Amino acid sequence: MDEKQTLSLLKRTPLFSRLSEKGLKAILKTASEKDFRAGTKIVAEGAAGAGFYLILEGSAEVSRGGERLAKLGAGMFFGEMSLLDGGPRSADVLALEDTVCLVLTPWAMKSIVAASPDVALGMLEELARRLRETDRALTM
Repeated sequence: MDEKQTLSLLKRTPLFSRLSEKGLKAILKTASEKDFRAGTKIVAEGAAGAGFYLILEGSAEVSRGGERLAKLGAGMFFGEMSLLDGGPRSADVLALEDTVCLVLTPWAMKSIVAASPDVALGMLEELARRLRETDRALTM
C-alpha cells in the first residue's frame, strides 16, 4: 500500500480523523508496518498490550474465550485500550488471510497525543462508542 492510501485509511480512522495531513504524516514516521500470514495470532488475550494496530490490507477475527466477537477489515483497528492503560489484551486477534497492519507503540502514541490532543479525544469517543455497543449486547 502506498503512502497516499495509508494516509487515507488513517484519516478515516476515528482516532485520527481530526488530524491535518501533517499530523497524519507524523504518525506514519513513527509507525511500522507488520505482515501477518493467514492463521497467525496477531495478539493474544491476556498477553501484555504493546501497541495499536490499523489493518491496511487483509482481515482478522476478534475472539474472547473462543467466541467470535468481530471480523475486522482494512481501515479497522484494535489495541487502543492497551495504549491508554498498558493492561493485558482483552481478546485474541487472528489473521484470517495474509494481513498487513500499521503498528504504533505506546511511546510513539504518547508523543502523538502530546503533539495533537485531538487524538486523545478521538480515542475517548471511540472507547465510549465501543462500551455502549458492549453494554447493548449484554442487555439483549
